[in-house]
Amino acid sequence: MTDPHPLDRPAWNALTSGWAPLAQGNEKALRLEPDHGPFAATADFSDAALAELPALIPPGRQIWITETAEMPDIPGAARLRSAELVQMVANSLNPMAGRDEILDLQESDAPEMRALAHLTQPGPFLPLTHRLGDFVGIRREGTLVAMAGERMRLDGYCEVSGVCTLPECRGQGLAGVLISVVAARMLARGETPFLHSYATNAGAIALYERLGFTIRGPMTVTIFVEEPTETNP
Repeated sequence: MTDPHPLDRPAWNALTSGWAPLAQGNEKALRLEPDHGPFAATADFSDAALAELPALIPPGRQIWITETAEMPDIPGAARLRSAELVQMVANSLNPMAGRDEILDLQESDAPEMRALAHLTQPGPFLPLTHRLGDFVGIRREGTLVAMAGERMRLDGYCEVSGVCTLPECRGQGLAGVLISVVAARMLARGETPFLHSYATNAGAIALYERLGFTIRGPMTVTIFVEEPTETNP
């Protein structure tokens, strides 16, 4: 029997390696520090491990669990929704080039990064998500119009994430240029870039394929929240 691939369980493997300093929980279940992101995972799918997850949901927040299959119901937590993803990897790149200056984004850029992410909804982007890795961006007339960066980190792999562009600047290849820079840096460090896309986002998947990413397989993200508390009428 062969060992499972690290990317079959990216969140658990990140939480026990590259994200370990930010992991909260125990040997059965872990979550990322809430202000960095909503991701959580269990060591396995035993009842004992799943039972640890509700305690990891911060009040009023969510946990996101990314696995090869939809998570079962968890007593003590309410399922908000599930969505099908594709996981893609790049062993080499067909990089895109552009004319805009590529900027390494800094802590001082964080408010604009959050505003851009909240406007365009590339995925969960919480107050400290920008600290999960390096981010690059493009400014025009002083305004941050596009960015991309890093999220999950596990041994030998790093996730491209936070890819977003102002609506009025879409269709100009900015996302492709920024992904090219982020992924090339990962490859230069000896890491394999990977990313996740909603399975229904055909345009994004086509872009990633043009850049050299290939579909590794399907994934599912399942989002849980606190189970509502019954109140007496």
